[in-house]
Amino acid sequence: MRVIETHISYILLTGEFAYKIKKPLNLGFLDFSSLDKRLHACREEVRLNRRLAPAIYLDVVPITGSPADPHMDGAGEAFEYAVKMRQFPPDATLDRLDAQGGMTARQVETIAATLARFHLQDCAIAPADSVWGSPEAVWQPVAQNFLQIAARLTDAGDRQQLDALQRWSEAEHARLAPLMAARKREGFIRECHGDLHLGNLAWVDDQLLVFDCLEFNPDLRWIDIQSEAAFTWMDLLQRGHADWAWLFLNVWLEMTGDHAGLTLLRYYAVYRALVRAKVAVLRAGQTEGPDHDAALAEARTLLELAATLTRPLPLRLDITHGLSGSGKTMVSHEWMQTPGAIRLRSDIERKRLAGLDALARSGSAVGQSLYASDATRHTYEHLARLSGALLRAGWPVIVDATFTARWQRDLLRETARTHQAVFRILDFQVPVATLRERILQRARSGNDASEANLAVLQHQLDTQDVLAADEQAEVVGIET
Repeated sequence: MRVIETHISYILLTGEFAYKIKKPLNLGFLDFSSLDKRLHACREEVRLNRRLAPAIYLDVVPITGSPADPHMDGAGEAFEYAVKMRQFPPDATLDRLDAQGGMTARQVETIAATLARFHLQDCAIAPADSVWGSPEAVWQPVAQNFLQIAARLTDAGDRQQLDALQRWSEAEHARLAPLMAARKREGFIRECHGDLHLGNLAWVDDQLLVFDCLEFNPDLRWIDIQSEAAFTWMDLLQRGHADWAWLFLNVWLEMTGDHAGLTLLRYYAVYRALVRAKVAVLRAGQTEGPDHDAALAEARTLLELAATLTRPLPLRLDITHGLSGSGKTMVSHEWMQTPGAIRLRSDIERKRLAGLDALARSGSAVGQSLYASDATRHTYEHLARLSGALLRAGWPVIVDATFTARWQRDLLRETARTHQAVFRILDFQVPVATLRERILQRARSGNDASEANLAVLQHQLDTQDVLAADEQAEVVGIET
């Protein structure tokens, strides 16, 4: 049998099953100090995790006998309880897979898609009369982080950095409190996973396994979905995967459509980095020698990441310009990861406005229904509004659309000017024969949001406004 110890539990690996036993601790943000409290936490852990991993979380079992001669799921009075799980390979967790260089972009996209579906379909919405998600409730664990970290830092430089982060967090919370209250009213406070980092994700039998929901404190679980996404985003950044962090965020946003919540993401990401820093300093206090030093070094790395997240990003607004099949989506997919931006796709937002899924087929003919002139204007105005909101929130933006009409480009150019962002036109010039071939291939695959066919391409060729001389200074030529 193998035993894994965390800062709050022991996990016994037996081969077929794993048993998780909670430590009798009271750390303020969790209280396992009595047997009844540990039993309740075990039951909650099974209930919550069955939403995402029903085949893994089996039951809560008593531990009987005595500490010297324990019996798992035996007869008699229980002196402890354990969560019984079907065991999976411990080296399959994504933090270990990443450390071995085995993670891929496909896995990151799967995490984002799984999380988006979970948030949209499986997370209960907090009751309107609950305190969860209120500005006061949001601030409580943030403030607690600072108290608990400060009590365990002895280096003056570390304390100075923590104090600066606290001042920033206090100012941001005051600024964002009205939005937090609005998010609660609008139903974005949900019973989430609560602890979604790579260590609580695994890749088993070529599928994603999400486990170890946060069961010990409902205040930390009933949260804004942006707070949940911020943890995974921050975790990828911490591990040196800025490109995958942007990929994760964009896939999640395309599915949820929660661009309005991005104003909160940086605040929540700083909070999440400090959660991890708190765990690291707690671990440092429980260890000695090299393990202590490693935990303290991790805490300092997380403090520095939190400080980095408080700094504004250079603002830019890039738009694509090219006919259907020219490779705009492929290239914007790369650019949204490096150097990084929030991507808006007209193909997805047009359907979202119509209440359709990204891969749904509207059956609209050229120039009709979703693609009528008034619907097209509505779509581009929506893209301009979204871009402006994202720029105001401090995010660089790339808009993936054809932009074949001059008024469409002027609309986004004015959005960039209003928000003092650098504006560029990514120009895709591809032979017509190649465009036709790509459109036919895309139609056969059936896995893209675009509905463009050869008739749409011909309409674009017949009606496009070529880039004018006064636009050339903004043009970046792209070859695909």
